Amino acid sequence: MTARFDAEYYRRFYEQRPVHTAGSVAHLATAVVHMAAWWGVRITSVLDVGAGPGLWRDWFRKHHPEVKYVSTDVSAYACERYGHEQRDIAAWAPRSPSDLVVCQGVLQYLDDAQAAAAIENLGRATRSLLYLEVPTQHDRTHVIDPASTDLECHWRTGAWYRQRLTRHFVQAGAGLWARHEGGVAFYELERGR
Repeated sequence: MTARFDAEYYRRFYEQRPVHTAGSVAHLATAVVHMAAWWGVRITSVLDVGAGPGLWRDWFRKHHPEVKYVSTDVSAYACERYGHEQRDIAAWAPRSPSDLVVCQGVLQYLDDAQAAAAIENLGRATRSLLYLEVPTQHDRTHVIDPASTDLECHWRTGAWYRQRLTRHFVQAGAGLWARHEGGVAFYELERGR
């Protein structure tokens, strides 16, 4: 699978017509950091799983250089070009958890067993908050732009992901998941289902 994420893949999905730009990730990262502050979560460490071109890392370096940031990717190409550690979240979990884990556009490329293992490892990797973006069957029909999205992936239901994620996390909405033991207390209507 790692050979799939080569220079051509990055040219097509990150350069020609990217789903995410540095500007859009800047808005997202700002929102995530501000929501963490709202909930009383101090972000001193971040693990970026599937860091791609390193847009989150670049934002943190510019706006929060004091944060310990670890960026990983399964792609040898991405690791060499963008300076990430080569890791496969389906088979690896860090020794110590990070305050924030970012996992954007990764789980849909894993088969069911790998995705379930990756969710378990994300649970181990997260101290407080997980930002997760993964397109579902519903998104394929109603949300994504097929011209700029890789459609060759595993399309699962949101319920499939929620069933596994809720073992470790409370869904806060907007892609944010709080670790059960992560110290975030939500009002009832702040939480997802």
